[in-house]
Amino acid sequence: MTLPRQAVVLCGGLGTRLGGLTAKTPKPLLPIGDRPFLEILLSELGRYGFDKVLLLAGFEGAQISEFAATTEVARRFGLKIEVAIEATPLGTAGALHAARNQLDDVFLLMNGDTWYDIDLLRLCKFAEEHSDALMTLALRKLDDSSRYGVVKLAGHRVSEFSSRRGVAGPGLVNGGIYVVRRSLVDTMQSPASLENDVLPDLAAQGRVAACAFDDFFLDIGVPEAYAAAQTSIPNRLKRPAAFLDRDGVLNHDDGYVGSPERFRWMPGAIEAVRRLNQSGFYVFVVTNQAGVARGYYSEADVDALHRWMREKIRSEGAHVDDIRYCPFHPDGTVAAYRQASKYRKPEPGMLLDLMASWPVDAANSIFIGDKDTDMEAARRAGIPGLLYHGEDLKSFVDGYLVNAAAADKRKVC
Repeated sequence: MTLPRQAVVLCGGLGTRLGGLTAKTPKPLLPIGDRPFLEILLSELGRYGFDKVLLLAGFEGAQISEFAATTEVARRFGLKIEVAIEATPLGTAGALHAARNQLDDVFLLMNGDTWYDIDLLRLCKFAEEHSDALMTLALRKLDDSSRYGVVKLAGHRVSEFSSRRGVAGPGLVNGGIYVVRRSLVDTMQSPASLENDVLPDLAAQGRVAACAFDDFFLDIGVPEAYAAAQTSIPNRLKRPAAFLDRDGVLNHDDGYVGSPERFRWMPGAIEAVRRLNQSGFYVFVVTNQAGVARGYYSEADVDALHRWMREKIRSEGAHVDDIRYCPFHPDGTVAAYRQASKYRKPEPGMLLDLMASWPVDAANSIFIGDKDTDMEAARRAGIPGLLYHGEDLKSFVDGYLVNAAAADKRKVC
C-alpha cells in the first residue's frame, strides 16, 4: 500500500467534562492562545504531506463547517477539507460508517481533542509493513496509565484492550491515532463506538497492529489539561530548523536543474531529511533558482519539481516542511525577473521569511549549504552555517548531531 494522503479527524464529541467552555463550542475549536486547537492539528497534518482532510462533526457542526471554509491553513498547505455532520449522535464508529463514501482505501484517523506528536509517516510506514492488519494503532507509553484502559501486545499485534482503570502503574494506552482500511469501515455498524465495539473484536481476530511511541501527548478534554495546553503546546511547537540548500546539497548541482529528469539525489540525502525529522527539526529548503530569470524554465516548472521532490521524500517516510526559492537575478534575460532581491542568497530573506512563518527556535537552528553565499546568508540570518562538501549527507548530519549532543552535555556539566 502507498502512504495515505487522507486524514480523518473525529470532531463530534460533546466535551461535557469541560463544562461551560464547550457549552456552545466544539472541543476542537477551543483556542490555544489565539488559534483553534483544530488548526494546530491541521498544520501538523499539512507538514507531513496529508492533503485531504475529512472532519467528522456532530455537536455544533455548523461551526466546524465555517472553520473549514475559512481557515488559512487550507491555503497554506494546499489542503482539501471536507466536513460530514451527523444529524444524531452515531458514536465514533458510526460516524465513520456514515461517511464511508468519502473515505480513501487507506486513511489516517485521529481524535480532534488530542495531540499526539508522533512521526505520522513512521506510523504509516509501519502500517505498510503490516498490511494484513485492518487497523494500525499508535500506542503511548505512560508511567501511570490509571486514567486509561491499557493495551496488551503479542509481538506487533494487539491481543487485548483492557478496561483496567484506576490501577496505578506503567502501561501502553491507545494514543488515538490510527491507520485504517476502508474495507473495515464498510463492516461497521451504526451507532457504535470504535473503542468499545470495534477494536476489542478486531484485536481478538489478530487484525490490529500497533507501534509504541513515547512522544508528547495531550488530551485537552479535562480542564487541567486544557489549561496546561496554553503553554505546553506553544512550547512544543517551537522547534529548531534545518535549512537546506537544494542544488549541491539535496541533489547534484548539474547547472539549472528544472525538471525531475535532470534531478540526481546526493548520497544519503533522503536519509538525512528523515534523520532531521526524527531529531525534532523542522526541515526547510531554501534555493536560488536563477534559471527562471535566465529563461531556462518557469516558476511552474520549479513548483512541479518541488512537488515531485517532496513526494519522493515522503514515499520514503520523511518530509520537508516548507520551501522557499528565489527566481530573481540582476542579470536575468526575462524582464520580469531581472532584479536584485533580498531573497537571493547571500541575502537572508528566504531564511527570515521561514522564521517569521514558523515557530522556529533560531538559537538551535542550522543551515547546510555548499557555497560561501549559503554561509553568508546563514550569518546574516543569525544561525550557524555548516559547509557541506558532497559527502554522504546522512553521515554529515549524524556528525553534526553527535557533536551538538556532546556540546549540550558539556553545558550541563
